[in-house]
Amino acid sequence: MKQENYFRRGFKMRGEIQHLLDRDYRSEIVEAARERGNLVEAGDVTIRIADEFGFCYGVDRAVDYAFQTREKFPDRDIYITGDMIHNASMNDRLREMGIKFLSEGFDGRPDEKFDELGPEDVIILPAFGAPVDWVMKLRERGCIVVDTTCGSVLSVWKRVTRYAQKGFTSVIHGKYYHEETKATASQTTKEGGNGKFLVVRNLKETAFVTDFIRGKIDADELREKLSHGMCPGFDPDEDLKRVGVANQTTMLMKETMAVGEEIRKAMADRYGEENLDEHFDLFDTICSATQDRQDALFELLEHDLDVMVIIGGYNSSNTNNLAIIAAEKVPRSYHIADGDCIRGDLIDHKPPGSALDAREEIEESGWLPDGPVRIGLTAGASTPNSQIGLAIKNILEARGLSLDDILT
Repeated sequence: MKQENYFRRGFKMRGEIQHLLDRDYRSEIVEAARERGNLVEAGDVTIRIADEFGFCYGVDRAVDYAFQTREKFPDRDIYITGDMIHNASMNDRLREMGIKFLSEGFDGRPDEKFDELGPEDVIILPAFGAPVDWVMKLRERGCIVVDTTCGSVLSVWKRVTRYAQKGFTSVIHGKYYHEETKATASQTTKEGGNGKFLVVRNLKETAFVTDFIRGKIDADELREKLSHGMCPGFDPDEDLKRVGVANQTTMLMKETMAVGEEIRKAMADRYGEENLDEHFDLFDTICSATQDRQDALFELLEHDLDVMVIIGGYNSSNTNNLAIIAAEKVPRSYHIADGDCIRGDLIDHKPPGSALDAREEIEESGWLPDGPVRIGLTAGASTPNSQIGLAIKNILEARGLSLDDILT
């Protein structure tokens, strides 16, 4: 792709659009809470906020570049291949700016619309990245491409590319339908790679792989169990002789490490510990921001809490994982999409542990217990401070309390 048509570092226009970012995503409430050690106390309500929460560097960068793109090309048609990040308010804001979405949801196929695009069109690749063949097709069309792929995702891509180049199959711990996982799997075809990958969702699916490696099930049974995560032409008998483990960056770290360890043990059992390096490789590719938010939540859960509130998109993998962690310790845990989900005695939330692609939202009354209440609060990496501040405001108002005490 011609360098003048491909942009990965923005347009050095942060100063011009900073006021827009501040208007849309800054929160005085959150800033006041930070000054008080991430603690909000008003009346008989105490809200403890995790030390790490909300927008990570990669998301902030992607949002920044999207705003810069609109500023740089005010008269051009601007498209994005799919969700910029998994946050509905953020994606709605891009639509308000006139940025057109080529697909929505996990099943979207924006590449089917690429033939309608040309050199005058500007295409934004989201923070999750995009499959190799999509980028190639956009290059063929001569489009202007603004690539906002997160640096942590790029690190995984490099690892998967290396696996493929040395003849290893990439076993990817992730959700096979997720945009990031699809883009990561496509990296196996780059630069002479073998194109081999297998996506496993969890330890249950990993057990099918280890059973095959140990000879407990045959190739046909493995295909029956995991065909949805296999690359085209996957041959278990050949393609699981040498494997490297990688992951979708927003998965639970402890689960990714467990997946890697289970496969390592199976390969050692089959080929011998002394030959393991010829058959197995593992590199920790968990995003640092994902890990920081999970670690901060574990620390927060060491406090006595009556209620836990987790804010972020229902289709946000990292937010869903935070909700799962919280629910294990605090039964009254509520995963809400945004601050408006709190409406006095009512709360709209997604049950922790329900499918990532589920859009189910339930309304519950009496979510806030009577008397003194201790609330923990965190937010996924794609949740702006404005939504976190709104949630805090609505929690206090649900108890008839004012923000005056924390804003003065």
